[in-house]
Parts: sequence; C-alpha cells; structure tokens
Amino acid sequence: MSDAATDGPEEDNRLTRWVNTAITARPWTVVFVFLVITAGFLGAIALSDGEEEAGADQFTEGSDAQEAFDEIQEEFRDEGRDTGGTTAQLFVEDDRNVLSKQSLLRMLTFQDRIETEDRLRVESSTSPASLVAEQIDPEATTAEEQYRTIERTPQRQLEQAIADADETAGLPVSTDFKPESGSASVAQVAITYDTPPNAETSDTADLQFQTQEIANDIDGYETGENVVVFGDAIIEEETLQLLGDTAIVVFPAAVVLIIFFLAVAYRDPIDLMLGLVSLVLTFIWTFGFMTLADIPFSDQLITVFALLLAVGIDFGIHIINRYREERELGKQITESMRITTQQLLIALLIVTLTTVFSLMANLISDVTRDFGIVGTAGIIFTFLIFGIFLPAGKVGFDTLREGTRFPEFGTSPLGNEDSALGRVLTVGVSISKVAPVIFLVAVLALGVGATAYGTGVDTEFDEEAFFPDEDRIEQYESLPGPLQPGEYTFIQVLTYLEEDFEQGFEGSVTIYIDDSELRSDRGLTEIDRALDDPDEAFEADGRQADAESILGVIESHEAADPEFARTVERYDSSGDGIPDRDVDVVYDELFDSPAGDRAQDRLTTDRTGAIVDVQVDVDAEQDEAVAAARALAEDMRLDATATGQLVIFESIIDETTEASVNSLLVAFVLTMVFLVLSYWWLEGRAVYGVLNLVPVLLAVALLAGSMRLFDIPLSPINAPILSVSIGLGVDYTVHFMHRFVDEFEGGKSVQDALGTTVRGTGGALTGSMLTTVSGLGILYVALIPLIMEFGLLLALGVFYAWLSSVLVLPSAIVVWDRISSSEIVPASLARA
Repeated sequence: MSDAATDGPEEDNRLTRWVNTAITARPWTVVFVFLVITAGFLGAIALSDGEEEAGADQFTEGSDAQEAFDEIQEEFRDEGRDTGGTTAQLFVEDDRNVLSKQSLLRMLTFQDRIETEDRLRVESSTSPASLVAEQIDPEATTAEEQYRTIERTPQRQLEQAIADADETAGLPVSTDFKPESGSASVAQVAITYDTPPNAETSDTADLQFQTQEIANDIDGYETGENVVVFGDAIIEEETLQLLGDTAIVVFPAAVVLIIFFLAVAYRDPIDLMLGLVSLVLTFIWTFGFMTLADIPFSDQLITVFALLLAVGIDFGIHIINRYREERELGKQITESMRITTQQLLIALLIVTLTTVFSLMANLISDVTRDFGIVGTAGIIFTFLIFGIFLPAGKVGFDTLREGTRFPEFGTSPLGNEDSALGRVLTVGVSISKVAPVIFLVAVLALGVGATAYGTGVDTEFDEEAFFPDEDRIEQYESLPGPLQPGEYTFIQVLTYLEEDFEQGFEGSVTIYIDDSELRSDRGLTEIDRALDDPDEAFEADGRQADAESILGVIESHEAADPEFARTVERYDSSGDGIPDRDVDVVYDELFDSPAGDRAQDRLTTDRTGAIVDVQVDVDAEQDEAVAAARALAEDMRLDATATGQLVIFESIIDETTEASVNSLLVAFVLTMVFLVLSYWWLEGRAVYGVLNLVPVLLAVALLAGSMRLFDIPLSPINAPILSVSIGLGVDYTVHFMHRFVDEFEGGKSVQDALGTTVRGTGGALTGSMLTTVSGLGILYVALIPLIMEFGLLLALGVFYAWLSSVLVLPSAIVVWDRISSSEIVPASLARA
C-alpha cells in the first residue's frame, strides 16, 4: 500500500487528528467518559415511568381526523349525560339457543351482579334478556325485576315477546336468529361504566377484567369458552401484552443469533465483548434520550432499534477488520488504529450524516415524526460510540494483553485473498472485467421493472393489523412455560363479529351532522332520504341502510309508547312515519321520555348536531366503506361530515402513503447533494458521490418490489422503510467506495483497487450483512404482524444493500473509468 493510501488526504488528518490523539494516547480516559455518560442516561431511564404506546392509538392520536372525532364525542358528552365514559361487551354463546329461558335468566343474573357491585361502577347494561323483559313488562326496570318477569312468563308468550322485542328494539344477537322460534347462537350484552373522561386505561381495563371474573363465577358461564368480555381498554392492554410477549421470545433469539455471527466475524472474545458492549451502550443512550425527550416507547420505535443494530454491527466490524489489516502488515497497535480511524471515521461520518438525512426526512409527517427524531439521535450516538469508544477500548485491551500470555484468537481480517469468502466476493469484480456495460444495462432494467411493480403495493391500517392470527398464537403456546404468551380475547371476539354478526372489528362509519336545519321540517326527512338505496359497502335493511340515528330512537319509542306514537302521527303530514313539521315538539317529548338518554346519544340538546352510525358490510374493504361514507355525507343536503375510526384509519393511510413518498424523495435529494459535495471536498471528484447512488437506487427498487411480491402492505410501522433503505444502502456503498478511493488515489489501477477493496472492505460488509440479517430476520417470528413484516423488510433492505454494493458497484466504477478515459468526455468534466 502506498504512503498516500496509508496516510490519506490532508483534510482527513485535520478532521481526525484530535480523535486519534484521544483514542491512541488516552484510551482508558475515553472509555471512562463514555461510561459516565452512560450512567447518566441509565439514571434518567430509572427515574422515568417507562411509558409505552401500542396499537392504532399511537398513530391516530393528534391527527386531524382523530381530533375532529374527539371533539364530536366531547360535544355529545357535554350536551348529554356526564357519566358513562366507558363501554364493554359481553359475548355469550350457546349452540343450542342463547335465547332460551334459562340463558335469558343467566344473562339477567349477570346484569344484576355487575349493576349492584359498587366497585365496578356499572351505570347500565342492556342485553336481549332485558329487552325481552321490557317488551313483556315496561315497568320492569331493574335486572332483578326483569329476572322475575322472564321467570314467570310462559314459553309461548316468551317466544312471541322475543320476536316483538326484535321488531321494536332490534335484539343484539347473531345473524342465525330465527324470530319464529326465538333462537340464536350468540348474544351481546352491552355494559356502560360510570368513569371520568380522564380515567387511565389500566383502571378501565381493571373494571372490565373484574366484570369478566363475575361472569366466570356464574353457573354455566366459562370465560374463554362460552363468554368473553371485550372493550377498548382491554384492546389496549392486550396490544401492550403482545409487545411484551414478542419481546420475551424475539429479543433472546436475536441476541443468540447476533452473538453467534459476531463471534464468527470477530473470532476473538475481547473484540466480541467490545462489539456487544458498544451495542448495549447505543441502546441505553437512545432509551435515555427518549426518556429526556418524553417520547414513549411504541411498536414503531422497535424498528429504530433494529436499524441501530444494523448500523452498529456494520460500524464495529469495519473498525475491527480494518485495524486487523494494518496489524497483519506488522504495524504497532497505536499506528494501526491511527490509520484505521483516519480512513474510516470519514466514511462513518458520511454514512451517519446520510442516514440522518434519510431519518430526518420522516419529520415532515406526524405519523413518522417520533421515528425520525429517535432514529436521528440514535444514529449519532452509534457514530460516537463505535467511532470513538470502541477503537479506544480496542487499543486499551490490546495494549494490556500485549506481552502477556493472554492468548490471541482469530486476528486475521475477513475476506483475505486466500480465504473462500475472499474468492466469492470477487464475482462482482470479475463481471466488471468481462461485461460491465451489459451488466449495468441489465441491472437498470431490473431496477425499473422492480420500481414499476412496487408501485402497486397495497396500503393497510386498522386495529386488526396489530393482531396475530390464531396459528401464530398456537405456535407461541407450544413454547416452554416462561416463553408462552398470555391469554388473548381478540381472536375469539373477531370470530364472533365476523362469523356470527357479519361485521368487521370496526363495524360502522359515523356521519356527523352539524346543521340548524335539523330543527326544520325537512331535517329528519333528509336523514331518511340519505339512507335510502345504500351503497354496497353498507349493510341494508330492505332499501334502507342499516343505521343507528335519531330516527331509530323515534321509531323504537313510538312502538313502545302509544302516546308518543300519536304525537309522531300528528306531526307527520306525509304519512311516512317521519315527523316533518314542528319537529321541536316531537324532540321535546322524546327528550322528556324514558328514551331521552338514547336520544341524547344521537342528537344534541340544542337540536343542531346529530350522529348517524351506518353499519359496514363485513366483506367491504376499508377504503370502499370510507369512500361510501364520504359520498353519503356529500349527498346529504345538510352540513354533514364522514368520521369514525374507519375514516380516521383511512386518513392515516393517506398520510402514510404521502409521507413515505415525500420522505423518500427528500432523503434521496439530501443524500445525493451531501455525497456529491462530500467527495468533491474530500477527494476533488464529485462523481464518486454519484457512483455511490447507483447500487442504492437498485436496493430501494428491489425493496419496493419485494413489498408487493411478499404481499406486505404499506403501513405506519413500515412507512419509513423506503427512506431508511437509502441510509442502509449508503452505509454499504460508502464503505466500499471510500476504500476504493483510498486505494485508487494511492496509485493502484482500477482493477487492483477493486480487488483490494472487495477482499478487505467486502469481507467486513459480508460479516456485517450476515449478522444484521440474522438478527433482524428473527423479527419475522414476532407476534405482531406489522413488526414481523418490518423485520423482513429491514433484513431484505440490508441484504439488497450488500448485494448491490459488492456486485453492482464494481461495474459502475469500471464503466465510469472507461468513459472518463475516453475522448467522449473532456478531462476536466471527468475529474469533476
């Protein structure tokens, strides 16, 4: 190696001299400073509450759609009752007949117990049993009175009452309900808790779990078999539990794989220990930053730590491998590390800054902002720890064991000329000798094809995206005791909803009407007209959409109260059963009746705001249902807006798609500009920065195509993957290119420089790739599907970045050299 290649440009000396001095002259002082900083971050973590976020709420919270929905909910809470802040459902199953007298009495026993148990704070409950009892005796208002009513009612009269109750109120039973025999297989019991608006999720979940315990104590009910309690608080708790159960299995497996491959890469216990300690310090610093920045840990931020793992492993292996190359040449410890850091710190800094750009591109979206902030801080920490702490520790430990009997283990670099790996890695160089132009054209065609194919990738975001399927749960249950997952109710609930009630997890869309015309003669008529001839995405009851609205409250109370029925008839001039004149009189009587509470759930007390919940067909896609809801709202001749969870989720999908495209473009532009300027400043050749981007673009294209090929939809969890893949690609190409430049500018020919680079740096890249892919690939066994998919994408991104670097970059360099050496391109432009 020539002196120029060894010493590097003068700019490198100025940039790295102070770092080299600290690392080589005072290594233990550097180690001590880093450990003190680590202790400070550990203290911050210990004093924090360890806040976590999981599920869809971490992405919808703070979004415009969610804030609008919350405002609507708050308005109805303020206008209506002050209590009843939380609801839950009890699903009851009986294959014989869930509406038999015995089953109805059992439901009322359950309702009586939860309503009389003060600690549960149950405000009310509704079930098929209570509705049937009210149909028989409207004066029976408590569960105890309703129990006696059902108990003394003859079977024939009970069957008739079941049919009548379904006609007037609509029984919450499965779709296999047979009115003529009064039978069904599944029923729902709705429970309303008197909780304050600011109640903690854990407190609300405790109430719902206690409710489940009461149900389990009732003779004939067995939780998980024929009854299950479900509510929003339980969803949140189980989603967090999924996060914990995933971590218990995935993290140890990842650690084992990473240690194994790092042991193969380092082949020395001291180097292995330094690499692992550096990774741990990186995680501690990043967790500490999150604590100080008040950023809660979430599903999405798991991907940040996977990224830090990938970059950290890469940095560590490159430092150790490059140091070993110099030691094999007979240089002393401090001189070897000086040359290593002098050459690699600039490459690591370029990688760090380009990765920072790809991460900061995510700041343009609320959905990915936390990912961008934490990732940026983490990458900077990774650079400091692996660029300064690890080399200092290496110098310190090698100095300690030099001259002692402490055995030296594997100290040769990966990919040396005589190794099998070294011979395999020269494939890209061999192609560049034979047919570089043809190969690059083929690669370009592949990239264009993968990009075009990848544009058809699906988008997805809803609560169900966080829930694993039953097969994955069963696989986890087969693990040894400590690794087995907790109990989950969402699978059973999803089965009930989809198979027995023919509705999705989010079974409706909400139309919010904010218009004083609701008090006019055409207000109610317009709601009825809008629900006529519904879109195929909606459930239909005849020619009307299956919806809950103020009209439904009026109709049900009309059927139960003859006096109110006469009022409706009096103010219905058209005879269609819908009041169309002096509707305020109808509203006044409705609000003063026993149905007043239900009316306040659908209409504000000033009669200018109303909510209509339209049931979505179970087979309808989310985007179809949301489009139909928006069309319904636009068609309504009132000031109406489509909202609700499905609409919120769809808005997050739209924002995610836009954010992923924008962040990809921003990351690419920033990276290109930075690389061009960096190589122009450092080496006087801006073209080196352009060459870096050739394999990067191929890796991004292949990753986009893989998303569609493996049926992985774009989601808020994996939205940053395309922009981050630019950072990952640059991580590999910069190391390769920087080493090539050192060798080439030192006087070697293009082919000789490529050969040295691919066997030296290529070996480190390969060790880094194998370790990272195995460590991140283990995320594929995660319980949470979104994390599983991101693990696969990140592993593929790292693999494509490595493959395109060692296979494609040599041909790109050779083609550039041929063009710059020909008479086609002026020498001055070639040098640029």
